[in-house]
Amino acid sequence: MENKFRIGPERSNEMRIKPSQSNGTSVFSGIERRLKLETYFEDGFPVQFLPKILFVMMLGLLYISNTHHAEKTVRRIDQVQSDVEDLRADYTTLKSDLMFASKQSEVARKVKVIGLKESLNPPTKVEVAEGEY
Repeated sequence: MENKFRIGPERSNEMRIKPSQSNGTSVFSGIERRLKLETYFEDGFPVQFLPKILFVMMLGLLYISNTHHAEKTVRRIDQVQSDVEDLRADYTTLKSDLMFASKQSEVARKVKVIGLKESLNPPTKVEVAEGEY
């Protein structure tokens, strides 16, 4: 006695799914039907188009990297502009503080603590003859 497994002819046709029997409702099957890509690959892969395909792929990668670099540069420019605005505000604040601290009344008030007084007499001009020095 042999072990045999047999499927009837009516049942074998149900189990097999042929590509032509698919209903073709997916997006990719619609694209394939419109472009008719299977006609290009009937005789094998068309090697004569390979350099053009690689060139287009290289251009695509170059375009993507250029866009990435440009966006990174724009972000860096925005950051630097923000830093410049902060530094400009700090500069203006420090400059006004220094101008206030260098006023004669402020200098006199600060040196009064160490015992210096403001002179009430105006400065005198010292004149030296040409041959005396």
